[in-house]
Amino acid sequence: MRTMTTWTVAALVALVGCTPAPRGPSPGSAIGATEAATRSPLVGSWHLVGLELPGPDGALRRITDAKGSLIYTLSGQVSVQVMYANAGDTPSSGPVQYAQAGYEGSFGQYVVDAASGTVTHRYDGANVRSLLGQDLPRRYELTGRRLVLRSTRTDERWSVVWERDGTTAPQ
Repeated sequence: MRTMTTWTVAALVALVGCTPAPRGPSPGSAIGATEAATRSPLVGSWHLVGLELPGPDGALRRITDAKGSLIYTLSGQVSVQVMYANAGDTPSSGPVQYAQAGYEGSFGQYVVDAASGTVTHRYDGANVRSLLGQDLPRRYELTGRRLVLRSTRTDERWSVVWERDGTTAPQ
């Protein structure tokens, strides 16, 4: 099973790395995506530990049975996949929809602003098409092998916890 996971991650990294290079700096950024990614501690592959999402009543609920992967490449590419164990756990309310029918999948470019502790995703492809071309800034926290992402929007109250796979830290 571990060998299959390793090959799957390697294939995803290869595919994501073969997508077109970033088309210059992200809006509002003086640094190109490649330059920012080269210095980023986010580079590598991550697996999903859990999510905290607001429920229908607004109270945060923890989801730990979803599966997912997050990949940041040196060339400034990002890919995120999340499969909810129960399609009913898919958030259906909120200012921005990220998942549909129990699945979230997107890919594109990213830019890190280490000074503000944010990473901005801009998706070229997503199963929720309204995300395409938008700048989606996230606050990030790195503690050991754990990465926590949160929206920078005041009207979104979710968080996602990822754990670094293997030895994918930047050299």
